[in-house]
Amino acid sequence: MNTEINSAWESLYEQIKACNKCNLCKSRTQTVIGCGPRENFKFVIIGEAPGEDEDKQGIPFVGKSGQLLNKILEHANIDRDTIYIMNVVKCRPEGNRTPSIQEILSCNDFREAQLLLLQPSIIVTMGNPATQSILGVNKGITSIRGSWVEWRGVQVMPTFHPSYLLRQNPEEYQRLANVVYRDFLAVKARFESMNK
Repeated sequence: MNTEINSAWESLYEQIKACNKCNLCKSRTQTVIGCGPRENFKFVIIGEAPGEDEDKQGIPFVGKSGQLLNKILEHANIDRDTIYIMNVVKCRPEGNRTPSIQEILSCNDFREAQLLLLQPSIIVTMGNPATQSILGVNKGITSIRGSWVEWRGVQVMPTFHPSYLLRQNPEEYQRLANVVYRDFLAVKARFESMNK
């Protein structure tokens, strides 16, 4: 990674760590910026916000949702270590609630800077907040998941957030897990076709 880009990342990390743009800064243990390679990665996954485990560890998708995501990635034969993972909001909303529009807007500049530095060719948005804030749409995830959308020249695949699956009864959980698995298979196939 060249010195200029590395310096930009370090500056961005410091800005996010010190952020007090919204009230979430008052209850956080720490900010959860993102994890994964900052170069030579396959694609970016964007969720909505850190949960309790993420707030403690400073790493996105390490709690129950992250464990489910890991299983889905493993079944799709996708190595998590090749993906950059982040959320639209960098601090945990109290009680793991959905972040408000104001909280999402407060983090927009950070997310934009991360994506500018990463220059992804594929983004997977997980859940309504991530999908709506990235694509600028009001549609619910159920109506657009599994369909490719182009955003600023980047291929975007909206899919369900793992936390949504975990709130379902066993039969619906299995059905939705298969749906998300198929979405990631489509992402893998698209990425491989783009890199032949």
